[in-house]
Parts: sequence; structure tokens; C-alpha cells
Amino acid sequence: MGTVERREREKSRMREHILKAAMKLFLEEGFEKVTIRRIAEDIEYSPATIYLYFKDKDEILYALHEKGFEELYERQQRVISIKDPLLRLKKHGQIYISFALQMPEYYDLMFIMRAPTRKIRESAEWSAGKRSYEFLKENIRQCMEAGYLAKDDPDVVAFSVWAHVHGMASLIIRERCTMFPAERLNAIVERALDYSTKNMAMKKS
Repeated sequence: MGTVERREREKSRMREHILKAAMKLFLEEGFEKVTIRRIAEDIEYSPATIYLYFKDKDEILYALHEKGFEELYERQQRVISIKDPLLRLKKHGQIYISFALQMPEYYDLMFIMRAPTRKIRESAEWSAGKRSYEFLKENIRQCMEAGYLAKDDPDVVAFSVWAHVHGMASLIIRERCTMFPAERLNAIVERALDYSTKNMAMKKS
């Protein structure tokens, strides 16, 4: 391995080390309370070292936000093998909610917290989020072509579907579903997805 490759690998490892420490602290102490200095103390480096890799805390949050979208997109790929686009759409919703419940801190960063959006606005394009959104939108298009959904602007329909599923995910991870017994919650989510999918779809002749 050459010197340049070795340096790049070391730089990548250090970035991952910082991100891992930051996420641990965010979970333990809260996103808003953790500072660059606190992260530096945890990994036993000076704050100046952190600034060699990240401009500020928002940039660290954005990097973690990107990792979250990588994981979500990887999970989205599991629906590709489902031939029926309406069944695929329902499974898509299940995967989205499952991701939110299994990785609530990442979900918070990706879809609820404002901090990463400051970095997004500085970027020319939000590639990580757009890729997942386009994947959903293509599923919507195929549902229209198959006659399950009325022909309409795919962006309007995709946004409607996303907002519906995001609402369920957000209510659960923010603990706003205490009216439901914990043992019934998964079944309620499953039936809610089934209900919305069936009512959204047109009856095929």
C-alpha cells in the first residue's frame, strides 16, 4: 500500500472513530448538549483534531444523517423482488416504519431534527435523501401503470404516502401512542398500512 492510500485509509478510520464517538454521546447526553469539545474529550484528542475532519457539529450531524440514509436505502432494496407494485408499496411502508423503530436516533436526525438541514441547504443537491425518495416515487409510478392508483403527479402521490407513513413512525418514536397496549402496537401499524393501501388503490376490473 502506498503512502497516499495509507493516509486516506487512516483519515477514513479517524472520521469513523469520531462519528462513532459522537453518536454514542448523542444517545447518552442528547444531540443539543454534546459539543465538539465533549466529543474530543471522549476520544482523547484535542478539539483542533476534530476540526481537521469536520467544520462544526452540524457537519458531524450531517455525516451521521448520510449514514442513516445509506442504511435506509439498503433496506429499501429488499422490496425489489416483489413483483406486484401495490404489495411492494405496502412492504416499503413496513420497512420504513421498521427502520424508524429500530434506529430512532438516526430517524430523528434524518427526518425530524433541523440541524442537518442547515448543511443540506449549503449543498448543491441532497443526493442521499433524493435517492430514497426517487425509489419510492418509482414504486408509485408502477402502481399507476398497473392500474392500482389513479394517474396523477407522482410527486404529489409519493409525498402523500411518505407523509402518512412518516406520521405513524413519528408518533411511535415520540411515544405518542400510549393509548395502545404495547403488545398491540405492531398489529395496529400492520393493519393501518393495510387499510391505507387498500383504500388508496382503485379496484381493478
